[in-house]
Amino acid sequence: MTEEKQKHEPISAKDTIRQLRLQKLAEFAERGINPYPYSFAKNAKAQELQEKYKDLPADTETEDVYSVAGRVMAIRNTGMFIDLMDDSGKIQIFSHKQNLPEDQIKLLKMLDIGDMVGFTGKIRRTPRGELSIKSTDIKLLAKALLPLPEKFHGLTDVETRYRQRYVDMIVNDEVRDTFRKRSLIIQKIREFLNNQDFLEVETPMLHPQASGANARPFVTHHNTLDMDMTLRIAPELYLKRLMVGGLSEKIFEINRSFRNEGIDIRHNPEFTMIELYQAYVDYNEMMVLLENMVSYVAKEVLGTTKIQYGEHEIDLTPPWDRKTMLGAIQEYTGIDFSDCFTVEDAKERAKSIGIHADEADNWGKVIDAVFEEKVEPHLIQPVHIIDYPRDISPLAKVHRDNDRLTERFETRVNGWEIANAFSELTDPIDQRYRFEAQALAKANGDEEACDIDEDYITALEYGLPPCGGLGMGIDRLVMLLTNSPSIRDVIAFPTMRKN
Repeated sequence: MTEEKQKHEPISAKDTIRQLRLQKLAEFAERGINPYPYSFAKNAKAQELQEKYKDLPADTETEDVYSVAGRVMAIRNTGMFIDLMDDSGKIQIFSHKQNLPEDQIKLLKMLDIGDMVGFTGKIRRTPRGELSIKSTDIKLLAKALLPLPEKFHGLTDVETRYRQRYVDMIVNDEVRDTFRKRSLIIQKIREFLNNQDFLEVETPMLHPQASGANARPFVTHHNTLDMDMTLRIAPELYLKRLMVGGLSEKIFEINRSFRNEGIDIRHNPEFTMIELYQAYVDYNEMMVLLENMVSYVAKEVLGTTKIQYGEHEIDLTPPWDRKTMLGAIQEYTGIDFSDCFTVEDAKERAKSIGIHADEADNWGKVIDAVFEEKVEPHLIQPVHIIDYPRDISPLAKVHRDNDRLTERFETRVNGWEIANAFSELTDPIDQRYRFEAQALAKANGDEEACDIDEDYITALEYGLPPCGGLGMGIDRLVMLLTNSPSIRDVIAFPTMRKN
């Protein structure tokens, strides 16, 4: 920017405030006050004090002294009354010049909304009934140079809220509540699985090749090894290697996965999922485990299994409904694909209800496209959609009663997929055949198809016990249990386009 342009550039209100606060920093330096000290001896939180002294009568003062710290959210009567917020809640600070030395009074007058401040003083309840700290000592802990959003409107711009989540959390109580619930949800998932004797494990984030799911990967390069690698799209094959190794008959991992795909209200390129495996069971046991886990979490976090999401009341109480994929399509479209044996016939039937498949789509992909468009939006109450086509389920066992299908289910709630599970494929010969079919699809332009993982096939040749596997998106579960309209509302720092 040229000097001439700078002269004519209007100064924003935010810039003006920042300049005034920078002047205060200079004044603090002159007075020997460090506006960014190293520590503060805090010994109480706002909510603890509110609870402890809830029965303290109005216009009563105690001899109990506490030190509290947090962010200044409001200043009234030139600093006599301050609303201080910490991570537990708010408490009022009462600062009267009779109780403060001269240097403290000067400091009080230089405080701004947004500053981090520590106060020490006695507990009292004002004549109007407000629990307060009667401050006798004030310590500036961090000078805020930028102003908070205007009090009565908060941070309303959606784009800014996601980009500056730290500001969003400061001014929006419900946002902080959402992320605390997210933490609790993950905690309760772990608690449930620990109680079921599952072992938590960790597997690599960097993979030598994309594997574990059909998705377009993020590709990077390791300089020392001089080899391309991918961020994992799923931990599945590494977790199954651990099952081969006999580490435990029940294992799980909660961690990030990455998929180089679109962004919308239910998709983020970086997301959190849980994946678990249990030996000697099939997909039927996985359905029961999922129902029990989700209902347990809902009860622990919300106190109920009946939740409100938007306009719908959703009942998470087990058992959940089960529908075959082909049966659900027939129920909602009237089209029976069970006697459809060629991809050409499938495409014609799909076309008759307005679904136009791509030329390269196989039978399974056509079925899947019809299901997603015509059935999925209707599935509000929890339901397991079972028995998926074999050619879109390369890691699932062939259905024991129909070799065109697999023992796979996806669970839908509120029209969303929240979980995907299999009777896991344990036959190394069949697995190689499925991988080869995927490799052919990839060679023909399918960017989501998997590569052949030779080491995983080798692992299978040592013997993987019969097992059920389950993957569930944590972010979507949090959306459901917090009534959040977008996945970006439950991811602290969602992926955004660069400014």
